[in-house]
Amino acid sequence: MDFNLTDERRMLQDSLGRFLQDKYSHEHRRGVIASGLPYDAEVYAGLAELGVLGALFTEEQGGFGGKGFDISVVFEELGRAGVIEPVLPAVLAGALLGDYADLIDGIIGGETIAALATSEAEARYDLNHVSTSAKNGVLNGTKVHVLNGAQATHLVVSARESGEVADESGIALFVVTPDAEGVTLVDHVNNDGTSGATLILENVTPMARLNSSYEDLERAVAHAILAVSAEALGAMEAAKALTLDYLKERKQFGIPIGKFQALQHRMADVLIEVEQARSAVINLAGHLEADRTTRERHVSATKNLVGRVGALVVEEAVQMHGGIGMTDEYALSHFARRITMIDHWFGDVDHHLARFIALSGAA
Repeated sequence: MDFNLTDERRMLQDSLGRFLQDKYSHEHRRGVIASGLPYDAEVYAGLAELGVLGALFTEEQGGFGGKGFDISVVFEELGRAGVIEPVLPAVLAGALLGDYADLIDGIIGGETIAALATSEAEARYDLNHVSTSAKNGVLNGTKVHVLNGAQATHLVVSARESGEVADESGIALFVVTPDAEGVTLVDHVNNDGTSGATLILENVTPMARLNSSYEDLERAVAHAILAVSAEALGAMEAAKALTLDYLKERKQFGIPIGKFQALQHRMADVLIEVEQARSAVINLAGHLEADRTTRERHVSATKNLVGRVGALVVEEAVQMHGGIGMTDEYALSHFARRITMIDHWFGDVDHHLARFIALSGAA
């Protein structure tokens, strides 16, 4: 497998990196969060104009990418800059809206935000645990941790038409508009500054029932896991760079603390682990179009490894910085929170370890 980026992906990476370097900073992000805004609409529009959202969709959908390496390139750069804008919902919900070209065009253009609402309070991380009902086409239930749900123009909701609460069969996907009668959205700010919401559905008539199954939902989440894994990798790279700079600048006993062999050994461990995480992300990007069992094994293997490496990077970076590492004014604190938060999106290390074992047994 050739791990080198194509010229088009390298150009996308370079242009996105320059855009974020010019437009995005820790102080800018802090200002947006402090103002009570969920994200910077101008920056999000700039990302759309740059073609970042189009890179997440195939040519058939109106984009110019949509493959595993397109997703990983975009999200690694977003993670390196600590972006909180709603790009991830485009990967999640957009993959399920194949029959609605106008909605996908709106997502690519930045005018439409489609959020995926699947998580439920008792489901833990199991996609197939759905108690929200869709009897006679009317939706009732509650969804939690809906990323950018309060800012969404459309919500893609999973609901059960038949079967028991944990059955994979009987689950259908519906499009709901936030202004529909019976829809209640309760907004909240996540630990990393991103926006989440609780969605309450009371006798809601959906805008449409999607021609998508549980398998399509699982595939969309696989794309999202690649996205957040690549984002975590970018955040780890940023945390690593901040720590290296600090080790060179901070002096004790008249010399930079980076001269101390114990800290050099710890930093070497961090470098090795980050490269392992990079290999895992590349491996998943290359297997995103594989058969279901192969793909999902790589999904769980990558999410587990990225979670473990992320915890190590955060712990070492904060410890080597000392108290400054977790102050809100210092950029490392955001990357630490974001990496930690990513571990809990779509299943943590323990969940994916158990899932990988189960999938390997089935294989």
